[in-house]
Amino acid sequence: MLSNMASSLILHKRITTTLAKAKALRIYVEPLINKSKDDSTHSRRVVMSYLQNKESVTELFRDVALKVANRPGGYTRILKTGHRLGDNAEMCFIELVDYNEHRLKTTSIDTAAAKRTRRSRKKAETTTTDEKQ
Repeated sequence: MLSNMASSLILHKRITTTLAKAKALRIYVEPLINKSKDDSTHSRRVVMSYLQNKESVTELFRDVALKVANRPGGYTRILKTGHRLGDNAEMCFIELVDYNEHRLKTTSIDTAAAKRTRRSRKKAETTTTDEKQ
């Protein structure tokens, strides 16, 4: 099960699962991503013995390894989404950190918006002090 989930995570960059499975998957997949940084025959064979899916191994060594080359660890993120209706199991997303383009764009927009509001407050404070004098 973990092999199939790891292959799906590598190919799709984000999957929905229960929280317990996501925590187990994180322990399973992070050492494999770490091994993919060294593109050698030995590391490819070790990763292939865990995943047993040629497409996911190729994707891991070709694309994912290049994005996480400078990252020291923490390649996955778990985001809780609530409880499943049928059995009340806690559900979550597990995703590769460097592939969430929407989250990366919103952080840069939020910092730019915060800088603009900070500047406008300074101008507003100076005008109110000028009016008092």
